[in-house]
Amino acid sequence: MNNNSTKRVLVLGATGSIGKSTIDILRNQKDRFSCAGITANKNKNELDSLANEFNCPSCLTSVEGTDGIKKLIDKTKPDIVVNGIAGSAGLVPTMLVLQSGIDLALANKESVVMAGPLIFDLAQKNNCSIIPVDSEHSAIFTLLNQCGGAKNVDRLMITASGGPFRTWPSDKIKDATLQDALKHPTWDMGVKITVDSATMGNKGLEVIEAKRLFGFDTKNIQVVVHPQSIVHSLVRTNDGIVYGQLSHPDMKHPIIQALDWPKISTNFMKPFDLTDTPDVSMTLTFEKPRMDDFPLLGLAFEAAKNDGSSPITFNAANEVAVAAFIEGKIRFSGIADIVADVMQKSKTCDITCVEDIFEYDKEARMLAAEYLKK
Repeated sequence: MNNNSTKRVLVLGATGSIGKSTIDILRNQKDRFSCAGITANKNKNELDSLANEFNCPSCLTSVEGTDGIKKLIDKTKPDIVVNGIAGSAGLVPTMLVLQSGIDLALANKESVVMAGPLIFDLAQKNNCSIIPVDSEHSAIFTLLNQCGGAKNVDRLMITASGGPFRTWPSDKIKDATLQDALKHPTWDMGVKITVDSATMGNKGLEVIEAKRLFGFDTKNIQVVVHPQSIVHSLVRTNDGIVYGQLSHPDMKHPIIQALDWPKISTNFMKPFDLTDTPDVSMTLTFEKPRMDDFPLLGLAFEAAKNDGSSPITFNAANEVAVAAFIEGKIRFSGIADIVADVMQKSKTCDITCVEDIFEYDKEARMLAAEYLKK
């Protein structure tokens, strides 16, 4: 912590959805947090504007690469880093932060999906912490702590909004357009993650992330569709009682929890009140996911169960497939078809080093690319 007692925050992916929410917190909580530095991939104008606003150094990663991120970490020496970079591109920055012994507020779920055991070892070796920023995993992280640890919990319940196609008939979902997929009912996110939410592939990644973050077997992890997105996750303790975390769906809540960890402090966000809603009353509903209509969720459970290289294969194939859908090369149902094909053709192998991760990632992408040529 620096001399004026504010926590110095380095924001990776400052112009993305997580980054923008983090920046908003830094603007509103200047007595507690200061901006040590920022990065963006391609949005140079916005990056320069933010660097000028906060009078801090910056890095345009499309030009400077991960070397630029490493130099920025070394130069700024932040107290905590928020990794809001999207996709597998966030893995190397995650490792750079942990190698530097700096606490990490992690919104990049792919880091855990691809390299969970390796990054956990890095954190332990360098005496630093990984605090999840995904709203669901932030909720579970908090609930497990409040319930006395994982030993007292027998089930994790990850909530899902159900996405824009929750009530669509099966035959209509298959040919949903990109414009349809981007109409998320709750969250305002980037294009890729919004498509992932529409396929429920994002929830699948969160299942893998939960298994690796919290050490639960897949049979003890459940996905529950909750359209209101008020309950962010639940845990069931060994005595059969269920506890949940409730708040308005705003990513600033889990971000500020991560920045404040291990403290729980007051903040500028409006406190949650069950009766303070536009309709006076609030109804919360829960339902099972439609596994047949959203096959990526089942494929993710399979990858989580197999462990090893399977989560890497799932993630890489999904990234290629989603990119193809966004570019108009395949229809919506083709995303799951590609992932299923790549997983069927790939063996599950142990991961012993970073090189293994990139090798299996490359293999899965090649298989997905071959499928697209058919």
